[in-house]
Amino acid sequence: MNRILGNDGIHGSSKRVNVVTETNIGGLSKGEIERMARRRFQAPKPKRRGKWWCLLYWQDEFVDGRRIRKRKRINLAPADTPEREVNKIAAEHLRPMNQGLVPLGSATNFAEFVDTVYIPVLLPKMAKTTQGRYEGIIDNYLKPQFQKLCLRDVSVLTVDRYLTSLGQSDLSHESINKIRNVLSGILSAAVRYELLVRNPAEGLKLPRARRGKRSKPFVTPAQFSALVELVAEPYATMVYVAVYTGLRVSELIGLRWRNVGADSIAVEERYCRGDWGPPKSEASNATVPVNSAVIDRIHRLKAVEIEVKAGCAVRRYPAVKSSNPDDLVFQSVKDGEPMRDNNILVRHLKPAGAKLGIGWVNWLVLRRSFATWLKMAGADIKDAQALMRHSRASTTLDIYQQFVPESQRRVVDSLTGLTPLVN
Repeated sequence: MNRILGNDGIHGSSKRVNVVTETNIGGLSKGEIERMARRRFQAPKPKRRGKWWCLLYWQDEFVDGRRIRKRKRINLAPADTPEREVNKIAAEHLRPMNQGLVPLGSATNFAEFVDTVYIPVLLPKMAKTTQGRYEGIIDNYLKPQFQKLCLRDVSVLTVDRYLTSLGQSDLSHESINKIRNVLSGILSAAVRYELLVRNPAEGLKLPRARRGKRSKPFVTPAQFSALVELVAEPYATMVYVAVYTGLRVSELIGLRWRNVGADSIAVEERYCRGDWGPPKSEASNATVPVNSAVIDRIHRLKAVEIEVKAGCAVRRYPAVKSSNPDDLVFQSVKDGEPMRDNNILVRHLKPAGAKLGIGWVNWLVLRRSFATWLKMAGADIKDAQALMRHSRASTTLDIYQQFVPESQRRVVDSLTGLTPLVN
């Protein structure tokens, strides 16, 4: 049987009527449904207290997961402000709450939302390396700044002020952009779960960069030849394949023998620090042509033995324990399990680079070197995009290729023919 409930406690001439059944809905009791049906409209009168006009009102908050109502007091304007103007200010302050523009869940503490929702629910959906980077930004930058605020108190002005303060620090423009993106992702999740109406970090401009775009390093063919000679197997072959195919290190580690063809490599999956998954994007899941020298070097691993010092003795392990179709191409030396990219980087690639004076070399530099070598070889941008497996050619051109074309050098050098250079 249906019962008509009026909205008790509504100020004003109009009343809204809600129809609620006697039976429970969604596990809520009749009393809880009635309390939810009441619209929390407030129209308290401002009071002059000393030097200020003050406003007392009720505000819903979450404390230990429970909703409570707290009495709040705010100074609206100096005491000499006309009462009519003060009433307008009070109405504007109460309008978001009265119109439901401030969801109840927005009283949730920022740090509590991050710890109980964002990190356990959304972060595991990202790659392991991304998780670690995001957690570092949250712990070092976002929590210290916003942990005491409710979600609704993280306003556009609050975020904009914070970004401006970061612009005055020693952080690079790229780092500030990453902090803004992580914060925006957290607040977007709050919007998705209906704890906020809009994302206050969306569309905000970053502070101006202090310096222009810098050229990113890549290894030259001569540097690469010397680098490979200093790296032990099977890691030398990994470096060799990385720089001649552009594969990401997670794709190298996840490469299986079935993926190695006569003149191509199929990228089907990746592995990163215990996490198996598909390639980074749909464009990354592709088969790319590979030079026969690269394929030959991969197969030579089957005959390679790795020597490992064990005290005064030397133990020998085959680089490839098994080469069945589902076995990994690059296997850990001792037990044949998937490798860890950071271990190879720190123990083998970085030390070899330091001896050559290129200590900045890493897996991303090898991938960038492949893109740059393609440009040096005169590859068309669309071919380079396909080989790099990028979704957009602009990514290949603007981020990875770091080479100045020889044609531009010839044009600059030809200027000397127009007029003699003055020293």
